[in-house]
Amino acid sequence: MRWPRLSFAALAAALTIQAPAALAAETPPVPQPRPDTTTPDTSAPDTSAPATGAPNTSIPNISAPNTSAPNTGDPNAAAPNTGAAHADKPIETPLPQPATLQPPSADTINPDRFGAKLPDAAYGAFQRGLYKTAYNLAMVRAKNGDPAAQTLVAEILSRGLGVPLNAAEAAKWYGLAAEQGVPEAQFQYALMLLDGRYVKKDAKEAYALMQAAAEAGNRLAQFNFAQLLVQQDPGDAGIAKAAVYYERAASTGLADAEYAMAQIYANGAGGKPRDDAKARTLLAQAARQNYDTAQLDLAAWMIEGRGGDRDLKSGFAWMRRAAEGGNVAAQNRLAKLYMGGIGTDPDLILAGAWYIVARRAGLIDPQMDDFLQGLDDGQTKQALQRANRLP
Repeated sequence: MRWPRLSFAALAAALTIQAPAALAAETPPVPQPRPDTTTPDTSAPDTSAPATGAPNTSIPNISAPNTSAPNTGDPNAAAPNTGAAHADKPIETPLPQPATLQPPSADTINPDRFGAKLPDAAYGAFQRGLYKTAYNLAMVRAKNGDPAAQTLVAEILSRGLGVPLNAAEAAKWYGLAAEQGVPEAQFQYALMLLDGRYVKKDAKEAYALMQAAAEAGNRLAQFNFAQLLVQQDPGDAGIAKAAVYYERAASTGLADAEYAMAQIYANGAGGKPRDDAKARTLLAQAARQNYDTAQLDLAAWMIEGRGGDRDLKSGFAWMRRAAEGGNVAAQNRLAKLYMGGIGTDPDLILAGAWYIVARRAGLIDPQMDDFLQGLDDGQTKQALQRANRLP
């Protein structure tokens, strides 16, 4: 069982990266949770093709911001560069807000997560999917006070692997392991303390455990502890404290943290200098992990020419990627790209189809409503047929 990411009222007013003027400024909906993975998505548009004067777009050295433009070239052919001077549009709200309201999913399970390398058959059985066997073997040691076994038992119970799901019992074992300093147990128990459904709510203890797990190197704890710091102080001082932990998690490739740091650099918040090139690089890194809001923002920046060269074709490709992944705001913006022939050939049928998909999901855009009403009966019928076949 995965516990909800910290959701705070202080984050409701948080900043979002602005889209170019050519795209409507609707608020992107909350994307669905995704698996946490550091493996790049090779099917996503490639933004790392060589370009003159561009740095490597691998994870940047966060101790020294890179002010040169990242390489964001199209995998097939570069879009024409208009050469026109472009003035970046500032983002008005200076508070970073990660794009999802669910926590990044837990790392791929390995012995280190449980505070020790389980030398026996328990962990081996767990790896092979023999969860009931793993549970029975680990329970013997858990009852004898082994913190690694306690964490493994809690993990199995919290997810209902081979045994009935029992969050309350999982909380007990997470709590015992947390007392013995297992970072994964501290992180999970802190979330339970904040949630208050299976243990008595205790924000103070949750804060202490989350900080301990973050300092021990648990990247999910680092991200969530940063959220707690922003909750406590949504001003620039609080963001500066949070940035330390966002940055640590981002350096491990955690997409949520990469996105948060992109917004911090985009605004020059939390003591960081404004660095659009670095922000764009971080957006690209998160986008390659199928982080759909990062894909949407990266597409907007490429089309606008912010943080690097203007690249209409790559921007279109990233917007389509986000739209196909189910991001409703991206679906509406993709419709506009098809309507205006931005980064692709104009296609009124696909423009109508993608807007129909977004509208069915609850997004209403008066401009696109007018466009849809302007289609003739034949075009409207084709758009509906295409919409029914889209993801």
